[in-house]
Amino acid sequence: MIGYLKGRVLKIYADSAIVVVGGVGYEVFCSGSAFAGMAEGAETELFTYLQVSEASGISLYGFSSEREKATFLKLISVSGVGPKMGIAVLTGMSADDFASAVAAGDVKRLSSVKGLGKKTAERIILELRDKVSAAENVATGAQGAVTRTSASSEDDDAVVAIMNLGYSRAEAERAIVRAKAGGAKSLEDIIYFAIKGM
Repeated sequence: MIGYLKGRVLKIYADSAIVVVGGVGYEVFCSGSAFAGMAEGAETELFTYLQVSEASGISLYGFSSEREKATFLKLISVSGVGPKMGIAVLTGMSADDFASAVAAGDVKRLSSVKGLGKKTAERIILELRDKVSAAENVATGAQGAVTRTSASSEDDDAVVAIMNLGYSRAEAERAIVRAKAGGAKSLEDIIYFAIKGM
């Protein structure tokens, strides 16, 4: 199993990169954040997942962090979600945004990823909600707890108002947490400062 690579980026393609390690060039299918930290000719570090299957042969997938790789592994544990779809999700959104979307049950946000339909998004939420929420608790500590417990009836009204402006539930909830942390208390102030900060 190849779990980690550190080497020089030889070439960057649309969905993969060639990383040279010890004179050997590995083609790695990368997430969006992994690509963001790359430049041809520069050093890079990737946490990787090696897939071996009869249908597609051997493929190597690369991630910018252990947490992102862990999110990918959770994703591909869902029935109907393969490695290519997992990479597409983590290119369409960060691991944090994915966790927020799953925790909030935001089907619309997940299904905005190219190739990911509504039914698959619903299945991801159903199968991963508890796993992602638990992982998010550990990763984000108190701030994560605030995000998930912020849904008082007043906050629900604020979430609905912001969502009516075209934002996702996850985006609205994060904006509300920021607004309240900044001192907003009334419903009007919460909505005003939440939108202002988006």
